[in-house]
This record gives sequence, C-alpha cells and structure tokens, in this order.
Amino acid sequence: MNSRSGGGGATASGPEGTRRMDPDLHPPPPFPALHRDEHAAVLLRLTDWLSGAAADLLALAVPVDCVCCGAEDRTLCASCASRIRRLARSPFRAESGAPALVDVDGTIMLPVVAAGVYRDELAQGVLSFKRHGQHQLRRSLGRALAAAVRAAARDGSGVLLVPVPTGTAAYLNRGFSPVHLLLKEAARQLPGLNVADVLAKKPGPRLLFPGRMGGQKGLGRGARAQRVRGSMWVRPGNRQRVLGRPCIIIDDVLTTGATIGEAARALHVAGAQVRGAVVLAATRPPDASAPATPAPIPHGRSHDLEKNKPGKDE
Repeated sequence: MNSRSGGGGATASGPEGTRRMDPDLHPPPPFPALHRDEHAAVLLRLTDWLSGAAADLLALAVPVDCVCCGAEDRTLCASCASRIRRLARSPFRAESGAPALVDVDGTIMLPVVAAGVYRDELAQGVLSFKRHGQHQLRRSLGRALAAAVRAAARDGSGVLLVPVPTGTAAYLNRGFSPVHLLLKEAARQLPGLNVADVLAKKPGPRLLFPGRMGGQKGLGRGARAQRVRGSMWVRPGNRQRVLGRPCIIIDDVLTTGATIGEAARALHVAGAQVRGAVVLAATRPPDASAPATPAPIPHGRSHDLEKNKPGKDE
C-alpha cells in the first residue's frame, strides 16, 4: 500500500511514482475568499441544469418551438436566450420616455430603471411569457429583471419591492400574474430586498371604453391615465408594512407611465417612501445623451406623486 504524507508534510510517492510536494515548503497558491452567497449561486446553477435536463426530456414527449426563432425542442433556444441577455445587459433610466412621469416643465416625477428596450427577442419573450408563462422564459426574464433591480437599488438593503397588481379580468384570462411570477424569480437573486405584495385594484365599477373590457393596449396617453387614475390602493391591513419604508415599484413594460404613476400615488397615500420603479422593458429607447448604466435611484427623499392631480391632462 502506498504511504501518504501525514501532518508533518513529508513527501510521498503516488501510485505511478510521482512525487508530491511538501505543503509547508510549497504552499498552494492563495485563492479568493468565497462570498457568503456562493452556496446559493451553486444551487441556482444546479437548479438550472436540472431544469434544462427536464426540458430536454419534456421536448421528447411534447415537441415545442422557440418563441423567438422557431427552433425545435426548446421554448427558448440557447441562441435567443443569449440574445435576451445581451439586450438586457445595460439597464438604463427610462422615465424620460414616459409622459405621465415627467412634469410639464421637464421635472422627473418618478425615476424608472428598465432592463432593456422593448424590441426583438426581449419583446417577443415578454409577450409570449405574458400569454403563456412558460418556465424557461420566466427564468431568463427574471434574471434580466433582477439585474435592473440591482442597478436601481444599489446599497439599498431593506428596500421593499412592490409589484404592480394585475386586474381581475386579466388574471382570470391568463391564470397568473406575469409581474408577480417574474418578481418571484428575480427575488431569488436579490438578498436583502424583500417583496411586499400590498397593492390591489380597488373594487367597484371602472371607467370602460367602448369595445374595451380589460387592458390598455392600444389606448393613448390620456386614455391610459384616465383608466388607471384612482384604481389602486394599499390593501387594508397592509399599510403598516409600507408606512415609512422605502419602496421600489416593479412592473413588466413601461409605456406612458400611467400605471406606475398610479401605483406610486397609492403607496404615497399609505405613507410609503417611493424611491422609483423598475421595469423589464421600456417601449422607448433612452436618449442618445443618456448614460448606458443608470444612476442609482435617489435615496435622500421620496417623490411627491400628488402632482398627478386628477384634473391634469396627461
């Protein structure tokens, strides 16, 4: 039997006669200390591998096509998943493209960070996810949302992430809330930030436009603002959860900003400190002069959303 070196660190011969260095005379090279979340990262990689293996097995029984390019066997192929990562690798400040979040004099009423521009594979992925909620899309889009939240909430431990509520009709139609599913996926990668699902649509009759019974797709700026104005509140019994707490609103797509503005108004009324919002995609690209990486959402003061007066033409 081959001898092995003990605590004294003597050299020994291996099975093939190779000599082992004395660890006291030849210490191993230093290695960086592991981050306290390394185990969580390993677990996420293992989960992704198992999910990929399960997707391969499922593809044998139920053939699927990539929602972006039509490639076989995956809901989202590796090439399109990589493209989504590239489209969302540089989060940016997007509120300047949302009329409801900018005052008439150009003052920013609420800062918003977007993971990417609503186009190409990112737009197709978001649209397909909202229609069907496939797990593979949830994973890719959730990572993009998490990156945008990290960019917006730098040094923001203790911040509450508040999802925008889904209307009853939309929920019944889909069977799930896209924003809540994406935020749940993103929250796994955001230690120190907690989700506070406190917003809800107010009960009672809503203003309905002829021929429209649900979402705001196709509505103009003024119609969107009029539809959502006064439609949200912090559910009874949840005011203490947000009272005096810094909050960041989470939504999927930013268009005019009316929905986010209404969510901010409801939180403001409940006593929350609304620091800004994060969205997965913005329908308008950033200005050419804007920096590629967003400045952190200001922490010094909350934004007064009372400027969204019902009488203002948005």
